[in-house]
Amino acid sequence: MRIAISGSHCSGKTTLVEDFLQRHPEYAHGPEPCEWLAETSAELSSADAWQQLEISVERLSAYGPGSNLIAERSPIDFLAYLEALRTLEREDTSRMLDGARERVSRGMKHVDLLVILPLSDEIEAPEDEDPELRDAMNHSLLDIIADDLTDLAPNVRCIEIAGNASQRIVALDAEVRVDR
Repeated sequence: MRIAISGSHCSGKTTLVEDFLQRHPEYAHGPEPCEWLAETSAELSSADAWQQLEISVERLSAYGPGSNLIAERSPIDFLAYLEALRTLEREDTSRMLDGARERVSRGMKHVDLLVILPLSDEIEAPEDEDPELRDAMNHSLLDIIADDLTDLAPNVRCIEIAGNASQRIVALDAEVRVDR
């Protein structure tokens, strides 16, 4: 199963992926696309989000049906960041959004299960993690899932997982067992 974990920064994606990989060593790990970048800026820009979207789609496309993969982030995350940057009026990303949606659709063809980690009080982010962008991305992500998921990823099963780290891994394990 090809799993993508989606959520804003500091939402528990890495912890969930690490916990999952300890229990499921047969799965390949798709690290955050920012780890593939030669250099990243301190503040996320639309160019950074676009580049990470491209990397995400490219990396996911390497895994065909039947592959075991858990990826930290999905292409939808970067569409949500582009929306958040526009909403916060940090950058006008409106011209990028149609192209981003097309790339997201292409990338999501390589995902079987999309796991959404909405922000909760369980995880606190430090001030240097741009809480305004964190919240705006979370809001955009949840809106995209509610309004556009059927168009962007018609064949992807989507679940939302909340709670502490222990509750999240139990919920993800249950979903993986259901699919077998």
